[in-house]
Amino acid sequence: MNKWELYFVGATPRGCPLLNPCNNVNDRDKHRGSIRLNAYDYRQLGAYFITIVTQNRRCLFGDVVDGKMRLNDAGRMVLAVWEGLSSNYPGVETDHFVAMPNHVHGVIVLVGVGPGTSADSGGQPQGVAPTKTGSSAAIFTRPLSFSDVIHRFKTLTTHRYALGVNGFGWTRFNHRLWQRNYFEHVIRSEDSLQRIRQYILDNPMRWVFDRENPSTLQSKAKYIWRD
Repeated sequence: MNKWELYFVGATPRGCPLLNPCNNVNDRDKHRGSIRLNAYDYRQLGAYFITIVTQNRRCLFGDVVDGKMRLNDAGRMVLAVWEGLSSNYPGVETDHFVAMPNHVHGVIVLVGVGPGTSADSGGQPQGVAPTKTGSSAAIFTRPLSFSDVIHRFKTLTTHRYALGVNGFGWTRFNHRLWQRNYFEHVIRSEDSLQRIRQYILDNPMRWVFDRENPSTLQSKAKYIWRD
């Protein structure tokens, strides 16, 4: 079994593999609602589609030119943080991703293969927090949930963006880089995953119609990836 094999939520065990890892493309929102499922355990193994938007939908990460996303230094930083999630957090893998001028789309997979995971751990991925006592180092683990991953992504990118503002003159942001809420969708099948991947790949070409585009020509653009 390779590292991309996972449980789709609601599927039979070891149902569908994720293919082609790491394929990257690269205030109306004040009351943006989360569609988090009531009583759903976001520590479960599985794939999750995420959209995170900048505060006030400010375009900070580059421009779309001729249907292609051209990242600036800030956009490349965001991409680098995303690509580093799987190496920094055991039990977490990343799939397709795109950084747009003012938001990101991506697929995060909780695979549960980090240190401390066992057949009796309930299938929960583990995050690692090393603690030293005297001359020996003991490593303690705890489950890393989907919301944990998003929190770390937002925190890391905010910190590095602030360094860019101070050191390289990047555009300043007001109080926070990202909106407080974010959009997530639990991926339940291979068909759904493939539609979402295609949506991510096509996102730059559809920027003119994107609901996150401050100059969009279609204010109520549909989520064409939905089941």
